[in-house]
Amino acid sequence: MMDRPFHPRALAEIAIRCLDFEAMQDFYGRVLGLARVQPGARGGYGDGIVFYRLGESFGGHVAVLALFSSGTRGVSMSTGDAEQPVQAGLRSSLHHLALSLPWEEQEAAAARLQEEGLDGRFETFSWAGWRGLFTRDPDGNTVELVAASPDWHIA
Repeated sequence: MMDRPFHPRALAEIAIRCLDFEAMQDFYGRVLGLARVQPGARGGYGDGIVFYRLGESFGGHVAVLALFSSGTRGVSMSTGDAEQPVQAGLRSSLHHLALSLPWEEQEAAAARLQEEGLDGRFETFSWAGWRGLFTRDPDGNTVELVAASPDWHIA
């Protein structure tokens, strides 16, 4: 095995190209309560892009969820990807997005989803000591609100 001179430490950002940009902002901002990152002193980040704070990442970087309007061109490894149709839900290569929250807030999250007319279902992952609350965002992507059981500890 080759020793690398670099070692990724944490997830810094996940970006989703949106079919319905406004509905996605409403879901992640108002329904789930993620705080929108405001442009800093160095300027804005352009039209058709918003960032939501997920928490601390590594080395001073803030972990974010980035939403891109489907027609927004951004930095990408592929050329001309804005012309490709957005694939969401089961057509997407994104299996699901998991956001962590405390165990004691999961029931309130389930109630919030129900108030918003959204389906939500719990699934327990006993092998990991987690319980996930699954729903779908307006584009059809699966979103998990996951919590670690207070009775389960990694040795």
